[in-house]
Amino acid sequence: MANFDQIRKYLTAEKGVTEEMPFGPDVLVYKPPGKMFALPGWPSDPMTVTLKCDPDEAMALRTLYAAVKPGYHMNKDHRNTVTLDGSIPEEHIRRMIDESYFLIVRKLKKSDRDKPGIT
Repeated sequence: MANFDQIRKYLTAEKGVTEEMPFGPDVLVYKPPGKMFALPGWPSDPMTVTLKCDPDEAMALRTLYAAVKPGYHMNKDHRNTVTLDGSIPEEHIRRMIDESYFLIVRKLKKSDRDKPGIT
């Protein structure tokens, strides 16, 4: 996932995800109903993506990979910012994205989880 098109395609493939710009034209947010699970820093080079994470897992990933830092302008316990510089295997990036999505979806109200295309 070296470029924006690849990451965008993967993020929007998650069920029920919308792409929005609530913070202005340079900030994209990906979310199932109501909650953000990914915030790519697409104008940056190398690109970054901020993802939700279990706090213990967040710390473990920061220890394992130099490219994983506490969430930039986010809750540092529950968000990591991942620099997509090629140092992390693509399958691990995909797993981090999937986990972020899962953490958000499981906290949605049942009525939102039951909407077509979510689960």
